[in-house]
Amino acid sequence: MIPIRDFKTGEFVVFATRSGVIKKTELVAFSHPRADGIWAIKLDPDDELVNVRLSDGTKEIVVATADGLANRFHETESREQGRFTRGVRGIRLREGDKVIGMSVLKEDSILLTVTANGYGKRSKLEDYRRTHRGGQGVKNLKINEKTGRVVAVRGVDESEELIITSYQGMIIRIPVKDISILGRATQGVKIMNMNEGDKVVAVARLAQIDDENNNNNEEEKSPEGEENRTESAPESNETKEEDSS
Repeated sequence: MIPIRDFKTGEFVVFATRSGVIKKTELVAFSHPRADGIWAIKLDPDDELVNVRLSDGTKEIVVATADGLANRFHETESREQGRFTRGVRGIRLREGDKVIGMSVLKEDSILLTVTANGYGKRSKLEDYRRTHRGGQGVKNLKINEKTGRVVAVRGVDESEELIITSYQGMIIRIPVKDISILGRATQGVKIMNMNEGDKVVAVARLAQIDDENNNNNEEEKSPEGEENRTESAPESNETKEEDSS
């Protein structure tokens, strides 16, 4: 869900799908909704929507995959399209890979990556070489059996806090500043201890009452549920040397 106060011209809605398609549509195209909804994107039969973000037309787009790749390009490479259109290729996927997230960021942003087995890291966007829309991208995280595949990627700010949720219903609340800033092609550090057979399924920014400084245009609500047990993030000094991609 994206909260909208005003449907301004010059602002855009950016969509990303599981198969690597992205689409950019002007925000005012959604200013006259109907009770039964309106078309936002035309999906292929075997595709699904992964992320929707707002942009002002001047940002960097990062499309990330489960196998640890990320493609960074300027959003001007994605032309504006109408509501009932399919979009264009944002990243070229390797066999068996899939898109797990898309972020719309400023050039000085920090990108958070979290894996299924509770590993995570922050990396500077400048570490990601800008390529072109439709490319395979560069290595975002060194995945292995210990880390598991990537499940979440998003732009973050040090003042924020995150809620990380597992498949078995466990959650932790962790300040962004407590997650290490590491090189792009590293495996990260342990940020959540997992029970046997459990996996991370979601990472959300913890909403604040007076949040007027969302530089990355990534509004998400934190999970709710009084019966979930909250744990503190594990302490870890574990880091890995950066590998070449």
